[in-house]
Amino acid sequence: MRSRDIIIITVCIVIAGCLFILSGSHLGMINSQREAMNLVSNAPLENAPPELAFATVAMGAFRGLVVDILWMRAEQLKEAGQFFDAKQLAEWITTLQPRFPTVWDFQSWNMAYNISVAIPAEQAAERWRWVKNGYELLRDRAIKINPHSILLYRQLAFIFQHKIGGVSDDAHKYYKLQLAKAMEPLVAPADEAHYKALARVTTSWQQITSDANEFVDVLRAADSRFGRKAESFVSNYLSLRQNPARFTPEASQVMDRFTGRAALKEFDIFAKAYELRHTWKLAPVLMDELNRMYGPSDWNDPNKHLPLDWRHPDVHAIYWAVKGLRVAGKKGTHKKGEGQYSIDEINTDRMVNHSLQDLFRNGKIYIYDIPVTEPNAEGDLASMQYGIYLRPDLRMFEPYNKHLLKIINKYTDPNGQSLNSHQIGHRNMLKNAVLLFYQAGHVAQARRIYSELRRLYPSAEVEVPLGVFARKYFLEEMKSLTVTDAKGIIQMLLQESFFRYAMHDDDEAAGRENIAKEVYTFYNSSYGESIRVPLPKLPRMRYLALRDFLFAQEYPESLRKSLLTRISVERPALYKTLKAEAEKMQQEYREKLKKSSEGPLR
Repeated sequence: MRSRDIIIITVCIVIAGCLFILSGSHLGMINSQREAMNLVSNAPLENAPPELAFATVAMGAFRGLVVDILWMRAEQLKEAGQFFDAKQLAEWITTLQPRFPTVWDFQSWNMAYNISVAIPAEQAAERWRWVKNGYELLRDRAIKINPHSILLYRQLAFIFQHKIGGVSDDAHKYYKLQLAKAMEPLVAPADEAHYKALARVTTSWQQITSDANEFVDVLRAADSRFGRKAESFVSNYLSLRQNPARFTPEASQVMDRFTGRAALKEFDIFAKAYELRHTWKLAPVLMDELNRMYGPSDWNDPNKHLPLDWRHPDVHAIYWAVKGLRVAGKKGTHKKGEGQYSIDEINTDRMVNHSLQDLFRNGKIYIYDIPVTEPNAEGDLASMQYGIYLRPDLRMFEPYNKHLLKIINKYTDPNGQSLNSHQIGHRNMLKNAVLLFYQAGHVAQARRIYSELRRLYPSAEVEVPLGVFARKYFLEEMKSLTVTDAKGIIQMLLQESFFRYAMHDDDEAAGRENIAKEVYTFYNSSYGESIRVPLPKLPRMRYLALRDFLFAQEYPESLRKSLLTRISVERPALYKTLKAEAEKMQQEYREKLKKSSEGPLR
C-alpha cells in the first residue's frame, strides 16, 4: 500500500473519530429534547410483576411483542368482565406504547363505561369519579401525546355527548349536575362580553401580577395559602370565591375591599381563563369563536348568536370534535364525498351534528334549588340541594341547520344520483322542525322552514299547505315516537297552551292541552311497560312546561308574570295541582337525599 493511501485512510479515521465524539457530546441534549417533546416511550412500568418489568427491559426493541401479548390478555379480561384488571394492563400498554391511540381509546371507554356501571347507581359520586377518569385520561394525557389522532378527539367528545349528555346511565342527572356546577363559576356572567374578556385577557402570570399587583400583594399578606405559584394562587382564589369560610377572615375582607375595582375585575377574568385553559384544557379564544358559530340565535336578531351554555355536556362535545377536525382532519381537498375522508373524521363531524341536535332538543338547563333540612352522611346540615332539568331550545335550530348544510356540502358527491345519509337526516330534521315550531305557535318560523324543505327536497308530500302537512306528519310521527320525541312534543304543546292562556286565547289553549293529552295517552297505550325510560306523569310534565314558559325569554316578562295570577284566580284547581306538584318534587329530592349514603349532591 502506498504511503499516500495510508495517509488518506489515517485522516479519514481521525475525522470519523472526531465526528463520533462530536455527535456523542450532543446525545444528552438530544435525549433531553426527546423527553421534553414526549418522544420517549421507554419509561419503566410501575407496580408491574417482576417478569413483565424484566421482559420490557431485556427485550428492548421487541417491546412491541410484549404489547401484543398484553393487548390480547386485556381483551380476554374485558370479555370476562374483569374490568379493573383490564385497566391495569391497559395502563402498562400505554406506558410501553404511548403513541398507540387505540389503547387510550380502550382504557378511557373501560373506565367511563364498564367500570362506572359496575358500581351501584346509588353511589353516583363514585360512578362520576370513573367517568371523569375516562375523559380526563383522553383530555390530559392521550391527546397531549397523540395530538393528531382524530380518534381520540372523537372519543372524548363522545363521552361528553353520550355518557354525560345522554340518558342511558341511571346516574346521568348527577353527571350533568356535577359538570354544570363546576363550569358555572367560570363562565358567569354568561354573556358575550364575558367570553370576549376571557379570550382577550393576558395569559402571563407575571403580567397579571404586575397589572393587579396591589390586590395580589394584599391577598398574599392576608392568607399564607396565596403563594407565588400561579396554579395554587388561582385555585385558592376561585375557592375563596365559592367558600370563604375555608380561608382567614382577612382574605374575605380583602375581597370586600376590592369589590368593584379594576384590579379585582381584571384578576377575576384572568383566574377564570387560567382555570379553563389549565384544568379544563379549553382555549377561551376557541370558546368565543364557537359561540359565534354555533350559539343560539337571538330572537330579536336572527343574524346574531348568543353564547353557548358551557355548562352543557354537548357544548363540550362540540368543542373537542371541532378541535379534532381542525388539528387532525383532512385539509385542502377539492374532492367531495364520504370516500375522500376517514371514517373517524366522518364520525367526528357527525358528533358535532348530534350535539347540535341534542342542544335543539334539550339545550336549556334549569338548576333548581331544593331546601334541605336533613343532615348528610357526615352529619353536616346542607342548606340547599339541586335538581337539574333539560328542555328544548328552539333557538338552536339555525346553528343546527347551518352545520348540517355544511357537512352535506363536504360529504356529498356532486355526481351522486340519490340522497346520502346526511341529506336524508337533514330532510327528516326539517320535517320535525316544521312540526315542532308549528305546535309551539311559531307559525312564521315554521313557514320559513317549510319553504326550505320544499326547495331542497321537493316531493308530493310537501306540495300541500303548511297546516295540512303539519297535521298529516303529526299523525305519521305518532306511529314511531321515541320517548324523547314524545316528551318534546308534549312539553311544547303544554307550553304553548300556557302561552295562549296568558294571551286570553282560551279556546286555542284548551286545544293545545287536549292534543298534549292525546299524545300522552297514545304513547302510553301503544308502548305501555315495554319502554325502558317511561314518560313522566302528566301533572309533572304540565308543571315543568309551566316552568319552561316562565323562564322563556322570547315571551314578554309582563305576560309571564300575569299568567300565574290569572291561573290562581280563574283556575284554582289547576293552580292547586301545580303547587302540589312543585312540593312533591321537593319532597322527592329530600327523600333521595336522606337515603343516599353519599350525602347531598354538590
